[in-house]
Formats: sequence, structure tokens, C-alpha cells
Amino acid sequence: MNTLSQLLAVNSEKIISEAVAGLNRCALCHYRKQPETEIRERMSLLFSKTFECIKDKTLIPINLYAQKLAAERFREGFFLQEIQTAFNVLEETLWEIVTKNMQPAEYPDAFGLISSVMGAGKEALAVEYVSLVTGSPKKPAADITRLFQGT
Repeated sequence: MNTLSQLLAVNSEKIISEAVAGLNRCALCHYRKQPETEIRERMSLLFSKTFECIKDKTLIPINLYAQKLAAERFREGFFLQEIQTAFNVLEETLWEIVTKNMQPAEYPDAFGLISSVMGAGKEALAVEYVSLVTGSPKKPAADITRLFQGT
């Protein structure tokens, strides 16, 4: 496969299906109550934002989405670890696609992009969620944008 973006685009439906199956295996309280179609739609949106960030080499879409997601799921009564698990399951699925379809020499760049995007999303999610729980101002744990840009 030529690039990570191409690999993800070609395998998007498979990635989403495998991530949904992985999330279902986790048997999370609030996700068990959701219809399969809604879980798939939500995972598809998370994948879409992740893909956009990888393709365009920017963290803005995942950060904005994660902040919005934290507020929505907080209002719905989801636990932070449930939402984080959805991110983790998608990340694991992306890593599996890479190891099955790319050469080992390509792994570091691919894993770096995936982990940077997912890590930024999980951080934005946690910061927003914790600020909602505590009523405290948002304080990011670290500025990783320079790492993502390779500077």
C-alpha cells in the first residue's frame, strides 16, 4: 500500500466494522444500551475525524470533535473510561490494519501518526470531561502539537 491515508480509505468499512465489534466485546454499560446502528454511526464519525487528521496532518478536527463528544457523553451519563475505550478500540484496529498491510519499515511513521492523533483526541476528551465533572477551568496535560509536526 502506498500511504497510510490510502490504506485507511480503502479499508474504512472494515476498520469501522472491526472497531464496532471490538467495542461490543468490551461490554461497556452505556454502549450496551445503544442500538448497533448508533454505535456504528458514532464509530464511523470517530474514524472520519481520525482519518481527516492523518490525511491532512492536523490535530484540530480530532480535538474539536473530542471536546464536543465529551460534553455530549457527559450529559448522557457516560463514564470517561467508556468513551476512552472507544478511542482505544479504534486505535488498536488501525494498528492491526497497518501490521497486516504495510511493510515493517513503514510502521514507525504509520504508528506515530495514528498514536499522535488518537492521543491528542483522548487528551482533549479527558480535559473537557474532567472540567465538566469538576467545574474547573480546562488545563491540557501537555502540548504535543510540536511533536506531531516533527519540530
